[in-house]
Amino acid sequence: MLDDSVRPVVAQRGRAVGRGLRPAPSGLAGGGTPALQVALAALCCVALAGLAAAQELQPYTETLEGTLVTFDMIPVPGGTYQYSDPEQGGAMTTVELKPLWLGKTEVTWDEYDVYLYGLDKPTTGTAEVAAGEEGVETADAVARPSSPYEPPDLGWGHTGYAAMHISYWAAREYCKWLSLKTGKTYRLPTEAEWEWACNAGGLPPRPAEAGVLDQVAWYAGNSGERTHPVGSKAPNAWGLYDMLGNVAEWAEGPGVMHVVRGGSFREPVEGVSPTARARQTAAWQARDPQIPKSRWWLSDGPFVGFRVVCEPAQ
Repeated sequence: MLDDSVRPVVAQRGRAVGRGLRPAPSGLAGGGTPALQVALAALCCVALAGLAAAQELQPYTETLEGTLVTFDMIPVPGGTYQYSDPEQGGAMTTVELKPLWLGKTEVTWDEYDVYLYGLDKPTTGTAEVAAGEEGVETADAVARPSSPYEPPDLGWGHTGYAAMHISYWAAREYCKWLSLKTGKTYRLPTEAEWEWACNAGGLPPRPAEAGVLDQVAWYAGNSGERTHPVGSKAPNAWGLYDMLGNVAEWAEGPGVMHVVRGGSFREPVEGVSPTARARQTAAWQARDPQIPKSRWWLSDGPFVGFRVVCEPAQ
């Protein structure tokens, strides 16, 4: 269920740019053909533009219009990431990741309830509503989840706790709703983006010792078999909380595949790491009486949640 084949970060954009701007060899300094000088100048401009783009991103707080609910987004720098792709027999893959924002914490019930119960609308409800005027799609036109069969927080805690039992479909639809509501582009992270952010430029890819993990994650050794309020452990180097443990988080895998990453409150030490990875199984909906099973809820997946990415405007 878990895969530890992904390799650690090899270069962060800012560091790569720094190396790329070292003085030219004496044979090129102030010399070379005009074409070469133009090419070198262009490369420097591209490098500086990339660095500036990363530096321009600042943390921000999003407010869900019509409510008092807010959540924080943290800038994640771009970089070059190399990993062993478990879907390609371990073949090494290198990806160039652009700067983006990532949720400071997992999506909480505070945020998800607005979507689930329509708390941002004058009249609340969970039914689907019609498209906006003149066929323009609006946040109110996005399908809302069906009512859960039981209190989805299982009595563990609600305000400030990570939303759980969330299906991949529900997480995707939430991002669509959030994008339409805010005018920004929200989505789930790719696996590479998620792992890059989890590593934060230096976290070991292998499972940490229990003493280290206790500081940053809720896992089987300290969770009491339940989730805990988000942000109650230490953040990683980029200011992101609960990237490991608490609830495992949906990420977009290669092709049409999707997986959860990071492990959760129920996994032992060896199952909670930047490379922890699992696909959904039938057991995650074993008690769901519907035929077909609900596309919104994982009846037996209290260990599954998500966090969102926001793409910078082009």
